[in-house]
Amino acid sequence: MRTSIQRLREVTGAGVMECKRAWEESRGDFDRAVALIRERGMVKAEKKGERETGAGAIESFVHNERVGVLVELRCETDFVARSEEFKTLAHEIAMQIAAMAPGNVKELVVQPYIKDESQTVESLMKEVIAKVGENIRVERFCRYEL
Repeated sequence: MRTSIQRLREVTGAGVMECKRAWEESRGDFDRAVALIRERGMVKAEKKGERETGAGAIESFVHNERVGVLVELRCETDFVARSEEFKTLAHEIAMQIAAMAPGNVKELVVQPYIKDESQTVESLMKEVIAKVGENIRVERFCRYEL
């Protein structure tokens, strides 16, 4: 059981007790436990959606010297803005914008995620929100193409 909970933590980024509850509730079904943790994380992310985002970062991405993107990704604290999860999310969103050329933030968040079309950019963001415990949002972006 202990190694299963550790594995759940590695896959989901959830806390020990959250993983233990999901493991017990799923009666040892690893995939179901992951699904339970993600569902609960989405609920937590929804609750954080109204909180102010006063910190963040600007991510840049250039593809083949022909497409360039700047994206402003916001969060609540500098601590999260410096975290690896947040930096990775910012990079993934910048790549998404370069590849899919959304017209605005609303279009961006409903697009299928380029690395996993079974989820949207918004669901990707909510996974990170659940892991870091803070609201995250795309403030704005610009995309240039030759």
